[in-house]
Amino acid sequence: MPAMKHISFLQLFLLLFGLIVAPLASGDDQFLFSSFNQTSLTIDGCAIVTNGGLLDLSNGTSGLNGHAFYPTPMHFRRTPGGKVRSFSVNVVFSIFIMYADLNADGMAFFIAPTKNFSDARAGKYFGLLNEKNNGNTSNHIFMIELDTYKNAELQDINENHIGININSAVSFKSSTSGYYEDEGGAFNNMTLNGNKAMQLWVDYDEGDTKINVTLAPINVGKPSRPLLSETCDLSTVLSDSAQYIGFSSTATPINTRQYVMGWSFGMNRPAPSIDISKLPKLPLVVPKARSKLLAIVLPIATATLILSIGTLVTLVVRRRMKYAEVCEDWEGEFGPHRFSYKDLFHATGGFKNKHLLGEGGFGKVYKGVLPLSNVEIAVKMMSHESRQGMKEFITEVVSIGRLRHRNLVQLLGYCRRKGELFLVYNYMPNGSLDKYLHCEEHRVILNWVQRFRVIKGIATGLLYLHEKWEKIVIHRDIKASNVLLDGEMNGRLGDFGLARLYDHGTDPQTTHMVGTKGYLAPELLRTGKASPYTDVFAFGMFLLEVACGQKPVKKNAEGNELFLVDWVLEHWHNGLLTKTVDTRLQGDYYVEEAYLVLKLGLLCLHPSPSSRPRMREVMQYLDGDMPLPELRRTELSMNMAALVRNSGSNSFIMSYPQITSSFGTISGLSGGR
Repeated sequence: MPAMKHISFLQLFLLLFGLIVAPLASGDDQFLFSSFNQTSLTIDGCAIVTNGGLLDLSNGTSGLNGHAFYPTPMHFRRTPGGKVRSFSVNVVFSIFIMYADLNADGMAFFIAPTKNFSDARAGKYFGLLNEKNNGNTSNHIFMIELDTYKNAELQDINENHIGININSAVSFKSSTSGYYEDEGGAFNNMTLNGNKAMQLWVDYDEGDTKINVTLAPINVGKPSRPLLSETCDLSTVLSDSAQYIGFSSTATPINTRQYVMGWSFGMNRPAPSIDISKLPKLPLVVPKARSKLLAIVLPIATATLILSIGTLVTLVVRRRMKYAEVCEDWEGEFGPHRFSYKDLFHATGGFKNKHLLGEGGFGKVYKGVLPLSNVEIAVKMMSHESRQGMKEFITEVVSIGRLRHRNLVQLLGYCRRKGELFLVYNYMPNGSLDKYLHCEEHRVILNWVQRFRVIKGIATGLLYLHEKWEKIVIHRDIKASNVLLDGEMNGRLGDFGLARLYDHGTDPQTTHMVGTKGYLAPELLRTGKASPYTDVFAFGMFLLEVACGQKPVKKNAEGNELFLVDWVLEHWHNGLLTKTVDTRLQGDYYVEEAYLVLKLGLLCLHPSPSSRPRMREVMQYLDGDMPLPELRRTELSMNMAALVRNSGSNSFIMSYPQITSSFGTISGLSGGR
C-alpha cells in the first residue's frame, strides 16, 4: 500500500509539472493590464503614464508622436519562415476631444519589427510611417486605426471609422465605428471621440487567416458579429524576427487626448478578459444629475437667483473666451494692420465648412465678408505655439502688407489668438491658376490670350517686387498654385509667407532653403541663398507650366519621375517645340508668342544665375521691345536638365522655424471655388 501511494504521488507531480511546462514550451504568451505604471510599458515622444494608471498617448502637447510598447518583443512564428500564429487583443480606450465641432487624427494599435519610428510623420501617418515609405511592403507593419479625421488623400470613408491597415496609412478595409447587436443584428453607431470608454477586440486565426475587429461600449460584452472581418495572411506581412506590439498616436493643436485604460493579449488563446471595475478612472467625469428631492427642497427663489447669476456669468465668460485674442505691447505700432477676431469670426460665418475655400498641411482658408465695409476677404487660419520670433514675423507680414500692385494679391493684415494665427487677403473669385491647368474636372480651359495675359501680369508683379518697391522682395515660391485669378481672369501673385525682404544695394543673407519641388534653382542646393535670380528660375518653370499645361514633375505608370524641362528640351532639339504647347488649346494660339514663352522659359531656367535675364529684361522680351537672344543648344543641354532634376528635391518650407505653421503650402490662397 505505501508503494501505491508513492507511485500516485509521483504521477501527480509529473502531471502538475507537465501542466506548468506545456504553455512555456509552446510559447503561448499572454498578459493583462488593468492599469499601468512607469515600468509596465516602454514609452516615447508625448506618451506618458498618469499617476492614476492611465496610458495617455498625447499628453496635451502639439505636433509630436507618442508610442507605447509592450517591453518584450513577441515571437509570432514558432520557427523562422513558419506561419504567424493565432492571437487575440482586447483594449479598453477613450478618445477625448476638447472642441466638439473639430476633428483630429486618432490612434492606432500596431505590430511592427522595430521600436524606432524617429523618421515617422505625425497626423495622418499615425506616427508610424512617412510620405516616402507609406505603402512599402518592407515596413512589415500591421495596424488597426481608430481614426477620427477624414483625410481624402488616404481615401478615408468618414471622420469616425476603424480600419485594417497593412504597411500603409491607407486602410485595407474600413467601416464606420459601431457594433452589431446579438439579438436582431441591428447596427448601432458609436462616436470614437465621444469622451466615453469603449472596448476593442482584434482576433487573428492562423487556420483561415482571418482578421476580425470588434467594437462595443464598455458596458456591453463582446458582440458575436465583428465590425470588420477580412482574410489576410499575416505571414506575408510580419517579418521573421520578433515583433513589438503597442499603440501610437499624434498630439494635435486642438488638444485631442487618447487614453488606454486596460490591455490584454493572448497568443494561441483568447485575450484575458478585462475586469471593468478595476480600470483607472478617466480624468473627465460627467456630472451627476441633480436629484429631484434636492430640486424640491431648495427654495424656488434661491434656485432662480443662482440659475440667473450662473447663466449671466457663463454668457459673459463664453463671449470673452469666444473672441479672446493674444495682443502684446509691441503690436501697438501695427494697429491699422490688425483685425479683431470678432470681425473675422462674423465675416466667415464662424469659420464654418460651407465657407471653406481650401486646406493643406498647415491650415485652412475661408471666404468672408467684412461686416462694415462689405469687402470680400480670404482668411488663412494656422496654428502657432511659440512666441519666439513672432515679433520679427509680424513685422515682415506688415511690411509685405504695404505692397500695392495690380498683379499682387493684397495682404490686408493679421490677427492672433491663443494657438491660432490669421492672415487676411483680398478674395480672388476665380481661384488659383493650377486648377485651370491641371484639374481634369475643371471644365473651363484658359485660352492662349488669357494665358499670355496672366504671364505678363505675373512678370510685371515680379518686376515691381525686385526693382520698383522701396525694398527688394524675393517671393521664393512662384508656381501656378500661388497665382490667383481675379474676376476678370487677370493673374495675381499671392502667398507671400516665404518672401524675404532686404534693402537695395545689399546682398540677401543665407537662409533656410525653401520652395517647392521642381521650382528650386540649382544654386539654392549649394548655398541656400535666395536672390532675384532664384525667382527668375522659378518663373521660367512657371512659363513652361502655363504654355504646356503640365506640372514640372509627374510620375509615369512605373512610378518614375518625369521632368517637364527634359521633355521641352528634347522637342526643342528636334525642332518640334510647338508640339509641347497644351493640346487642349487645339492649335488655337499664336505660334510666335508660344515660341517666345517656351524659349524664354528655357532661358530663365539656365543653370548659371548670371546667364538668366532680370525681370526688367523679361518684360522687354514679352512686350517685344527687345529680341530674345539666341539660345545655345550645347550649353543648355549639357547640365541643365540634371540640375533642374536635382533642384527638385523635397520641398523645404521652414521660413520661420519657431512658428509651427507655414504659409507656403495651401494651394489657392484667397481663391474662389
